[in-house]
Amino acid sequence: MDAALRAYRGGCHCGQVRFEVDGPAVLDVLDCNCSICRMTGYLHLIVPASRFRLRQGDDVLVDYRFNTGVATHRFCGQCGIKSFYVPRSHPDGISVNARCLDDGASVELRITAFDDRDREAATRALTHLTQDGG
Repeated sequence: MDAALRAYRGGCHCGQVRFEVDGPAVLDVLDCNCSICRMTGYLHLIVPASRFRLRQGDDVLVDYRFNTGVATHRFCGQCGIKSFYVPRSHPDGISVNARCLDDGASVELRITAFDDRDREAATRALTHLTQDGG
C-alpha cells in the first residue's frame, strides 16, 4: 500500500457487511444531489476497485439498479444500509459511503458538491478518482 494511504474500516448498521478501503488521512468526498444520494445522505469516497476489500457480507448484499442501470447499488439485505456501491460515474471504481466508516477512524472529510444536473461535466472533473495515482 502507498505510504500516504491508510486503511479505513466500515460496514452497515447491523454489522453483517464489513469492508476496508485505503485512503489518505484527509478524505475528499462528494455530496451528490441525485435523487437516491440526496434522499439517503450518501457521502461518496470514490476509489479504484483495487483499494477496496469486502471482508464479509457478500451473501447478504442485495443489488438495486435504476435509471440507466449502470450503477450497481448494493444494500445490506438485513438492515438496508448502502455502505458502498459501483457508481455510474466511475464504473471501474467503488464508492464508499464515508458515513459508514467506523466511528473510531477519526476521519477528516473535505466535502465537494457533485451536480447531477450536469453529470457529464461533473464526472469529467473527477476522472482521476479511480486512477491508482489519484
